[in-house]
Amino acid sequence: MRPFPTKSRWARALGAGVLGLALAAGFAAPAASAAPSWSSGSGGPAFSVPQSRLDTAVACGPGTTNTSRPVALFIPGTTLTPEENFSWNYFRAFRAAGRPYCSVELPNHAMSDIQVSAEYVVNAIRTVAARSGQKVAIVGFSQGGMIGRWALKYWPDTRTRTASVIGIDPSNHGTLDSYPVCTVGCAPSIWQQATFSRFLDALNAGGETFAGINYTSMWTPTDEVVVPNLPPAESSRLNTGAGGRANISTFDVCPGHLAEHLSMGSIDPVAYALVVDALDHGGLASAARIDRAVCLAPFQPGVDPVTGPARFATYAAGAAYQIATYPRVFAEPPLKAYATAG
Repeated sequence: MRPFPTKSRWARALGAGVLGLALAAGFAAPAASAAPSWSSGSGGPAFSVPQSRLDTAVACGPGTTNTSRPVALFIPGTTLTPEENFSWNYFRAFRAAGRPYCSVELPNHAMSDIQVSAEYVVNAIRTVAARSGQKVAIVGFSQGGMIGRWALKYWPDTRTRTASVIGIDPSNHGTLDSYPVCTVGCAPSIWQQATFSRFLDALNAGGETFAGINYTSMWTPTDEVVVPNLPPAESSRLNTGAGGRANISTFDVCPGHLAEHLSMGSIDPVAYALVVDALDHGGLASAARIDRAVCLAPFQPGVDPVTGPARFATYAAGAAYQIATYPRVFAEPPLKAYATAG
């Protein structure tokens, strides 16, 4: 484990164009610390990734050892690393507020097989729980808001070490966008996030939440990546299982609030307010508790108004680059044996 180094029109305009750039690129580009207390294979399938590599992917900010409250474990979205996704927004805000946080970097910018990436999440949950002495609060964007559920399902010991799962536009039920992108081949994780994929069928079978864990899923109805996020069957919504559930649209807080996918995971003040509210209330956010002044904020805490536009531009361009250049496969990865057993 390594330590961390110590909404405005510009965001909406740039962010709204990212999907078009990514889709166009998809058709044009050529194919191409503290040690955990548990062994790597305990409570679930043995890891296929070397333990040293899993450990290197976990990074923590200050105040995360023997804490008095759950540490937020940040998981980035597809095409992103924690540095790209969170260092210029959430991490800055959490440091300023004295909130403890860690992150886990998924392999290959979260573009490869999610089943393998989930091993990194399992190890991070175990590591952060051991380090902090508390259950972990997962905070994930897009794929990052969904992948923790795979870890919890197939590595049961993680359920006793997880307090909550807070998803920002999580791809819990996939996206129809994967189908046009994957017409000419796409990254494995994009196949797996396609609506009706075998991966998502396995993930959501038999109940979507676990008893003893609280889940908050938030989304923007104007999401152009996780599609559809419109009633009555929003992709991000969690519907079943014994866990506590809060499903919240940004319109529940600010009717007509304009946001798109990448802004939700980086600069959106409503998403940030809901994340913090969930962390402060056992993992269950409430739209009714959010101060409506947030509806007038240009962006969330932690975003520098001077450097923010450039950071957002780099963030958006990096996402499009990964989609355009990542080596393609022409079918969804097969399910692991543990996901097909029984």
